[in-house]
Amino acid sequence: MQGGNKMKEDRHQGLDAMAFKLRAISGSESGNREWSLRMQFLSCHALLFTSSGQGWITVDGKFEEVSPGGIYVGFPCQYVEAFIHTHDEQGLYWILFDVLEETEGDAIENQSLQTKSLFPSKSEIFPKSPVSVLQLCKAIEKQWTSGSSLKRFGAQARFQELLYILLEQDALTGVSERESNSDESLELVRFYIEKNYGSRITIDDLAGEAKMSPRHFMRLFKKRHGCSAMEYLTIHRIKQAQMLMLQGGKASLKDIARHVGYQDDMYFRRKFREISGIPPAAFMRNCRQKIVAYHSSAIGALLALKAIPFAAPENHPWTDYYRRKYERDNVLPLNTDESSRLEQLRLAKPDWIVLDEGRISGDEKGRLEEIGSLCAIPQELRDWRSCLRYVAFALNKVEEAEAWLDQYDKKAAFIRRQMAGTLGKEKVLVIEVSGQRLKIAGLRSMASVFYEDLGLAMPDGMILKELGEEVSITQLQEMDIDRLFIAMDGGRQLEGLRQGGMQSESWRSIPAVQNGCVDLFPWSPFNEYTAFSHELVLNEVLRLWQNRT
Repeated sequence: MQGGNKMKEDRHQGLDAMAFKLRAISGSESGNREWSLRMQFLSCHALLFTSSGQGWITVDGKFEEVSPGGIYVGFPCQYVEAFIHTHDEQGLYWILFDVLEETEGDAIENQSLQTKSLFPSKSEIFPKSPVSVLQLCKAIEKQWTSGSSLKRFGAQARFQELLYILLEQDALTGVSERESNSDESLELVRFYIEKNYGSRITIDDLAGEAKMSPRHFMRLFKKRHGCSAMEYLTIHRIKQAQMLMLQGGKASLKDIARHVGYQDDMYFRRKFREISGIPPAAFMRNCRQKIVAYHSSAIGALLALKAIPFAAPENHPWTDYYRRKYERDNVLPLNTDESSRLEQLRLAKPDWIVLDEGRISGDEKGRLEEIGSLCAIPQELRDWRSCLRYVAFALNKVEEAEAWLDQYDKKAAFIRRQMAGTLGKEKVLVIEVSGQRLKIAGLRSMASVFYEDLGLAMPDGMILKELGEEVSITQLQEMDIDRLFIAMDGGRQLEGLRQGGMQSESWRSIPAVQNGCVDLFPWSPFNEYTAFSHELVLNEVLRLWQNRT
């Protein structure tokens, strides 16, 4: 019993140095038995609690059925969508909150602005008494919406009580799971690395966190992540250094090196170049460039090159994404009106404007040339790798592009090897859902990750078209499909398809459906044909494979 208490204490170490502030709470509307959350990026922490009903939630592309009485935790910069139906009135609550942590000098840092959360909880928790949680949520909402400052303060106090219930249950379930589940232990080690990367970390430290022998830990970690634990630590440190540089500021190279855990400046420079492809000083100079993603197709190439656009189309979800992911609050959303857009750029005076030549008139291109240097991606460049290299050459980032592609290819090769005994022999089909229609994904989509980069087999006799083609459920029945990957265009469309064709006997007779071999992806941003979105798909395939094995 004493050992269990010690493990719970370790799991929530540092909790007493954190503060939690309620930002908003909303319950289901009276008389409305359906609730939906549109696909969006979280700017803070979130809780979803439903005492009854059915539905689903996707977090960073991971699909989960929502269970009554469960609490689902969302973290900053995650990509979230949800749909709940047939729930009781006042039986569902969506809560947003900030996590703050004391830093050196008693300063408070808001973790809602960070890409990694230190909030010590899993993404799904089942409290012992859902009724108590429901009553507590009702009381919090009533006080929060009262209009009284004193009662809103009371809501903050009750919210702390709710978090205590959540974290206590997390600790209780965490003890048994950590003792029996090596995957959970490895995830806790990854969390430990991402929290303590600025300190000295040894293999013995990490093996101790996992409660394993060093040799056993090193073998399991490399099997799961495709690299050693110390390589993972190095990559994470360099990525954190890149993030600091991208944010600007006046921190020196030496200060950044110390912040991410390096005391030897020469060693830091060597590792930075090894991971990034260029020296840190050159990376910092590049960060000061003002680069415009004039068309959304340019965003994926720029993100892969660690060139965070300072301006991009306002109607594209990536604009919001990199504002939160990279803490670029000053991002300029480009107007959809051409005249207004050009005036925005004249005032901004960018260094580079990256655009898709096939989507712009000669007159507009000429007006842009008067504003800044252009990188116009030619129409004949149909392959995402060629587009990445073209942009890299124009922006003098060739080394960064080759380093990124090398890491991408190594990750793809690792996943191919891992899947060789399972998915390697399966016939895989990637389809897209749009409204009530199904379409076989073309090669200029996420399908290229599965067929070209991972080498998975298509159904017999199938030849992919460049842009895909519509398909019926009857046609899918006739194909030799072992596994389906479905890119969904929003929750409402998927729910409608489930109520229609996906509930039919024809759909259930497809072998992949019968065997439960169906995986879901959100349409955006995974289906964009760019370097960065392809890496997201690759990471999601790795996660799906790891969960399955």
